[in-house]
Amino acid sequence: MSTQELATPAPVDVEQAEAALVEHYPRLVRIAYLVLPPSLGRNRRVLTAHALVQRALPRRRGAGGQGGMPGQRRTAEDAVDPGYAYVRGQVLRQALEAGLPLRRRAWPKRAQLPPLLPQVWGLRLFPRSGGADELALDQRLSALSGPGRAAYVLRGVERQGDAEACRVLKAAGVEDPEAALAEADTITAGHALLESPEFDPCSLQARPTDLMRRRQHTKAALAALAAAVVCGALLALPGEGWGPDGAAAPAYARNPVSEAALDPTHLRRVSPAMWQRSARTDFSVWPARGGLVNDTALLRRALAVWARPGRTVQVSAAPGTPPGPPMGPPQLLFAGEVDQARVVLFHDGLRVVRYAEPTSGTAGAALDFVRTDGADTASAGALVVGRTKANVRYLTAPWVRDVAVRDLLRPSEATRPLERDAYGVTGPMLSPVAPSQCRTWDALEVRDGVSTRVLTDLGELTPARLTSGPPSAPVDVTDDAARAEWARTACLLPMVRSHGVRTVNSWRFAQQELPAEGGTARWLCTRAETWRGTGGKVLAQFQAPEAAASSEPHAGAVTAGAVVAKADDSPACGARDPHVLAGALWKAPAGQWYMVAAGSPEVTSIAVSGAVTGASDDRLLAVAVEEKPAKRIELGGRLQDGTRVNSLR
Repeated sequence: MSTQELATPAPVDVEQAEAALVEHYPRLVRIAYLVLPPSLGRNRRVLTAHALVQRALPRRRGAGGQGGMPGQRRTAEDAVDPGYAYVRGQVLRQALEAGLPLRRRAWPKRAQLPPLLPQVWGLRLFPRSGGADELALDQRLSALSGPGRAAYVLRGVERQGDAEACRVLKAAGVEDPEAALAEADTITAGHALLESPEFDPCSLQARPTDLMRRRQHTKAALAALAAAVVCGALLALPGEGWGPDGAAAPAYARNPVSEAALDPTHLRRVSPAMWQRSARTDFSVWPARGGLVNDTALLRRALAVWARPGRTVQVSAAPGTPPGPPMGPPQLLFAGEVDQARVVLFHDGLRVVRYAEPTSGTAGAALDFVRTDGADTASAGALVVGRTKANVRYLTAPWVRDVAVRDLLRPSEATRPLERDAYGVTGPMLSPVAPSQCRTWDALEVRDGVSTRVLTDLGELTPARLTSGPPSAPVDVTDDAARAEWARTACLLPMVRSHGVRTVNSWRFAQQELPAEGGTARWLCTRAETWRGTGGKVLAQFQAPEAAASSEPHAGAVTAGAVVAKADDSPACGARDPHVLAGALWKAPAGQWYMVAAGSPEVTSIAVSGAVTGASDDRLLAVAVEEKPAKRIELGGRLQDGTRVNSLR
């Protein structure tokens, strides 16, 4: 499909570029990591990739149209998010500059120097190791030039055609984009490998540096530190030190309203029976529970750190969640000891805030924010109250009568019992967030006497609710068919991890009898909705028959479906646009390749062009091909009213 350039490049607002950087940070870092020269080593590539993305914003900050930065010449595709196009161009330009050789009598560019920030001391960081295919692809990429790697990444990660990739490369400073594309053509490996954890610099492993050399440097550093401590003790003014506010920074104002919000005696406490007579059943009717709800000193420290976290406090916020202080006295949900930590949970109507400190002191305090506005009975069923190593504990809603653990990868197995204490805190259960090979996926099943819901941990305070069915009427995962489909979908959930996800719905929009007696395949569209409304992710997957898929070495588990298309911020498979069209190349057991495609029930015809041509007057398509095509394939269809629908991308 040809791309038509817009006539006038519009300026990109600085706030718009910043929002795009935060929203698409993992993808931008992956692009930078893949384009950077492998000769840097994996540890420096990881740190440099993060540094390049964090430096991609313009230095000037303006207001309105006068403060915008000049935008690159864009196409209609980039016009959807010009901020992302601008940041991506800056990342590509810096990554290409980092691969240039240093020249004598010339100042090096900033990208050619080791990054000042971020820095990690005493550890070497690198992505998780992949298989033989990922290693082979990394070796082939290392043989390419910087522009060649950039061209391959634009095709694979950004799903761009040659014309669009050529334009982006030229804007990034590549002198001969056509030569870069030709160089990228020398790699025949599939682009799907670029989504592997091998090339994900946001999911890292750590190993120590040279311990003997570090010991020698430590002795010298201790001597210097002792001298600095003596000088600091003589020069520093006396103060309260750690003080009653724990890890909080010094007070910055004396405002009566702000001080009232930080007074633990003003905390809102809901009675235990309020949820039974309230018109609403959400976090606002959760009672205050836990063994430390009357520990005024702990509550005061938690409120103070919330208002002004110090430098040593580890602060995290889900995407789209404002991490500011409370606007008034918040509601106390929980205060108690969980896994060697004192934990406090607050709710201010918009957010749930978790404060945690070690039982042995206040060093290493943590503060987490997550957005919960618009919560209902289904989405307010549980909160993550503790997370240690590979385990997670939940605080369940007062209306939850029973909880259990269900392994999503083994749909035929029964649930396992899970204990709860008198406050509603569950026992530890294996968290799927912990690094693994996806051999098991334990989810929390909660029952309130009316409904049974399945919740899963995706790395945030609020677990995501899993549903199944069409976008107009999704239902909880309670029947055998839905569990069987989720068994082959669960291992795809890491793609939406830490995105502020509220619900994930998996919809089987088509079922297809494959040619050459290949069996019955299922087409599913998995949509992740977020608490903030934007930033949703859509995945189209092709679930080949189990007999035709590779066998699973772990008894009882099934083979994950293949992601054939994905899109960010797309209305597809949602209530506003309940339509989807997707295709895939499938190899029959006899060795014949086929182009197969399927559309949602409203699709009445499908046509394929490019490397493969064919058409169908139905919502299912199967076209035999001579061999696996190397060029791009275009897929389109029509709805019942004649409206054109494009394949998900």
